[in-house]
Amino acid sequence: MVLKVGIVGVGNIGSRHAQVYKENDKTEIVAICDIDKEKADAATKKYGGEAFYSVREMLSSGIELDTCSMCTKGEENGSEHFEPTMELLEAGIPVLGEKPISNSIEEGEKMVELARTKELPYAINLNHRFTPAALRAKEWVEAGRLGKLHMINMRMWINNPAESSPWFHMRALHPHSFDVIRYFAGDVSKVAAFMMKGEGREIWSNAQVLLYFKNGMIGSLVGSYDAGGSYGLEQCEVVGSKGRFVLEDACEQLTYYSRDSIETEKYSYLGGMRSFGETFKSRIDAWVDQLDAKTPYTEIDGSGEDALRAQRIIEAAIESWETGKIIEI
Repeated sequence: MVLKVGIVGVGNIGSRHAQVYKENDKTEIVAICDIDKEKADAATKKYGGEAFYSVREMLSSGIELDTCSMCTKGEENGSEHFEPTMELLEAGIPVLGEKPISNSIEEGEKMVELARTKELPYAINLNHRFTPAALRAKEWVEAGRLGKLHMINMRMWINNPAESSPWFHMRALHPHSFDVIRYFAGDVSKVAAFMMKGEGREIWSNAQVLLYFKNGMIGSLVGSYDAGGSYGLEQCEVVGSKGRFVLEDACEQLTYYSRDSIETEKYSYLGGMRSFGETFKSRIDAWVDQLDAKTPYTEIDGSGEDALRAQRIIEAAIESWETGKIIEI
């Protein structure tokens, strides 16, 4: 069975989704929706499907849809997600949304609750957890290779000069960071944060976030919109009683360090994945595979609930910095 796919929002990220679906033998793009008529029309010529200029128009057309990617943007890259997602879910269509789930916790909760009520698969493009390197590291954790987990240290930074809301850096970038942290370490119970504005900045473009986990682990995130380039994008280190691993730049390098040996085990470009841009394919293909397998909505990987929990950590970090307090989640 070929899944009939719609894409809502065909800017840079929506176009990435479209290209992955176009290359997947299990999917056919049947609808492309964007409020910008020129974008929608151009995308249909490139990727196929019928052009629509609102979700309401697309749904009322009677076109058959098995899933939609929801790739709108808005303030903090998340303010335009709520209305179209709710329309799609109300119509009974499984949704793969873009991160952040929303820049509003209340809106995120409503989307997750609607999907749960309708028993629909609802996921977010938390693509960093779907790389071959991340999956290998997760296998090590679950097999007990690291022993009892002690701590996790995460770094994610890019050079993004954009200025919008004071919390643009936190809400737009770090859904990825905190999802990776939760993927390896579980749920967070306490958050403390420190922030600063980079040179010439109006927004809080640098952050240090301290974390305490429900399982007793400790951890931290260093994040920035004032770095990048030769510094690299991302590094995740997980430390246990028997060893630790370091995962670099989402997919490119994975190294295991035994606690009792000077020998290391190093992997480069697992699965042939060479760059962050390729992570869209691994994530979207996993979504398609789960839909094709009729995976229960409660077992969807990188779910809306996962994204909502990551967003709650972000809001706790903001509250901590504003109040000077340790915030319990």
